[in-house]
Amino acid sequence: MRARPRLSLNGLVILFTGLRLLFNTGYRMVYPLLPVFGRGLGLDLTALSYALTVRSATSLTGLFLAPLADRYGRRLSMLVGMALFSLGSSLVIFFPTLTGFMLALSLSNIAMQIFIPAMQAYLADRVPYERLGRALGITEVSWALAFILGLPFVTWLISRTGWSAPFPLLAGLGVLSVGLLWWLLPSDRPGRDAAQAALWSAFGMVLRSRTALLALGLGLALTVANEVVNFIFGVWLEDGLGLQIGALAAASAVIGVSELGGSSGSALLTDRIGKERSVGLGLLANCLAALLLPVISVNTAGALAGLFLFYLSFEFLLVSLLPLLSEIVPEARATMLALSIACFSAGRALGDLLSPLLYVNESIWGNAAMTVGLNLLALALLRQVSLRLAARLTGPAAGEVTEA
Repeated sequence: MRARPRLSLNGLVILFTGLRLLFNTGYRMVYPLLPVFGRGLGLDLTALSYALTVRSATSLTGLFLAPLADRYGRRLSMLVGMALFSLGSSLVIFFPTLTGFMLALSLSNIAMQIFIPAMQAYLADRVPYERLGRALGITEVSWALAFILGLPFVTWLISRTGWSAPFPLLAGLGVLSVGLLWWLLPSDRPGRDAAQAALWSAFGMVLRSRTALLALGLGLALTVANEVVNFIFGVWLEDGLGLQIGALAAASAVIGVSELGGSSGSALLTDRIGKERSVGLGLLANCLAALLLPVISVNTAGALAGLFLFYLSFEFLLVSLLPLLSEIVPEARATMLALSIACFSAGRALGDLLSPLLYVNESIWGNAAMTVGLNLLALALLRQVSLRLAARLTGPAAGEVTEA
């Protein structure tokens, strides 16, 4: 039997970046193309907000799926996640309706809750903490590449064959990715005793940690802050500036470039200047960008410049946060990361509900003000997380997970 190839660390990072690109394209294509999907399905903005809220709410399944990677191994969790992504995407092929669309988005999102924390934990298991920011930062470049590469292609595909065209492609690539993961990654399933311990103790380790709970609140706040703008920007550009599908694709590319800069900047700087400092600087910069967005958006160039700054700062702070989260409860790393992602998605669900309510008279001022307020709350929570981590590292040998 032919031996499986052994991937280097760089090879793993490249593989995971490519797979994340597939997930992220499927997830992110909805926002800039929201008017297109709405017309295809015959839905108004409010109905679409409910559809995206259902998708985001399914991320709470991460609360139940979190221990999978700690109990059964990172590889098996990644395989299950990718297979579920392919299944979800295929539903629109057979059921091109509102129900099929919602189920496709929801199952694909559940798949992300399984795949991403397992992938991040797989890397964190193999990369020293002082270099983890760079490794995770590179994989997060895929978030930006989804807008730079994935969205223009998806837009072209839709313009030629209809609104549902991306889903068969995503389903097929998902099937190929399952085979690739199975072939390239060796099994890492823990022994029976370790697996049983992980099942019963992982949640407890996280929930007994005050630092972990504060960090989860931080993730929730900053995600709502981003989503109240993220949800509405495609509609805002069309309402205020009359941009159509081709121009929306260009806007997506601009945002993708900004996020590429944010994730690349985090990969280069976070390990050097410190995780907590990087997140704090990102939060302050995002507040400034949110305030500038409605001020400078008097024309298309100004709107795109504002969105560039907004997404640049948010991507920098979010990618800088990931290695910090991975080290808060290292004994239950995958569970902590999965719960963090569940909080991110809960924040998106809440932001999807709030965003249309804040968007009054085609003005984005209400959304921007909410972003600033929530970012300042996140900054206060970050301060508490930083102080507790410093106390743990310099204090008595008592473990973080035994916090009262």
